[in-house]
Amino acid sequence: MRAPIAGRSDTGALSKSNLALFLVDGYPMAWNRLLSVAAAALVLLPGSVFADGFFLDGVSPRSIARGGTNVGHADNGGVLFDNPAAAVNIRGRSLLEVGTNVMLTDFGYSDPDNAAASDLGVVPLPELGWIRRSADGQWAYGLGVYAPAGFKETFDMQGPLPLDGQRRYKSFGALMKILPAAAFRVTDRLSVGGTLGVGVTHAELEGPYFIQGPSVFRGTPTMLDLQGTGATLVWSTGLQYALTNSTIVGLAYQSESRFKLDGSTRVDVPLLGQTAYDSQVDLTWPRSVALGVRQEFCPHRVLSCDLVWFDWSAAFDDFGIHLTNSSNPAFPAIYEQFPLGWRDSLSVRVGYERFFEGGHVLRFGYVHHRNPVPSATLTPFIQGILEHAFSIGYGCTLGDWTLDAGYMFSFGANQRVEASGLVGGDFDQSVHEAQTHCIAIGLIRQY
Repeated sequence: MRAPIAGRSDTGALSKSNLALFLVDGYPMAWNRLLSVAAAALVLLPGSVFADGFFLDGVSPRSIARGGTNVGHADNGGVLFDNPAAAVNIRGRSLLEVGTNVMLTDFGYSDPDNAAASDLGVVPLPELGWIRRSADGQWAYGLGVYAPAGFKETFDMQGPLPLDGQRRYKSFGALMKILPAAAFRVTDRLSVGGTLGVGVTHAELEGPYFIQGPSVFRGTPTMLDLQGTGATLVWSTGLQYALTNSTIVGLAYQSESRFKLDGSTRVDVPLLGQTAYDSQVDLTWPRSVALGVRQEFCPHRVLSCDLVWFDWSAAFDDFGIHLTNSSNPAFPAIYEQFPLGWRDSLSVRVGYERFFEGGHVLRFGYVHHRNPVPSATLTPFIQGILEHAFSIGYGCTLGDWTLDAGYMFSFGANQRVEASGLVGGDFDQSVHEAQTHCIAIGLIRQY
């Protein structure tokens, strides 16, 4: 039996019969039920804007506490999301983690006619990771459920002419991933792994909206109320390599998640009336590449650093909106493109852990990433302008369980829009501000 790569930890397991329910015996029924539950959970989430664009800086309470670093680690259930190769490097046979990350959001918007704060968002985000290694340590498999990304804004403000009066500006989007995973130890130092699962997304957009085109209706003012839900296959792959017994390097790739969200849309045009459409929204969450290093200076001090690139320029170029089957024959079908033009971002994450006797540990971290949102398309619907984050956390042993708690504060500079690039001029001379708080709590069982 080959020993796991140095610097790893172990925890608990689900039964093989439960895993088979999802992966083999009951595939159609089990997955249909699971996707239904996932879609319902996304609809019920209050939502928020996360950190790097819309991605949370870490999905596990332990990784959040150390600045989101996880690519070179194998000590928590979130590694199935961040780097599935780590599954075969846990200590012992099994790891089970259950946790929740609670987001609290604070966003502001002002223009010559408004000075408003978004409704306070309190967002519980579930996290589940289970890993089981083979007896000889060559293989590992597992299952993870994560809500790594999303956005939500709700402002009550004065609308633009001819949609003046008190109006609600509301947007929501959330991504959940259900990830079966497997990993293999190639050599004593190299391990590889991957996931193949299902992503589920729900999105909503409500408020004053000028049609952006490319149709002949470009510039038409409307009151829009859109929603849609969809699912798609998602996958990832990764590797970990032990340069030495104290230095671990990880590399991971996550596929883009390309959705076609089916739903309904209500459109109200001043003086012309209203209608209901069947709608389809083309929404893509970006692919990413992550490189991480975990350096153990001694058994009590560990430093880690991750670099994560997000391909926002390909994913968030625009949202495609297809409106068909109008309930009012006076309204034609419309193909709409909501422009975004986001830029790629590189997230730099640094974390430090200090271990003490009795199973106690303190964690600290810092994150920096480029603001991906250009001023030309910045709106109160989507304010993904956070740039910095500081984190702190604490862990302790409680019998057979390890309790981990973390806190992360994210913020960015206020961003001003002189002349919006969107048709309608609704957001000219506006100022946007954003900050979030994340409180993360998790339990890990090792046996």
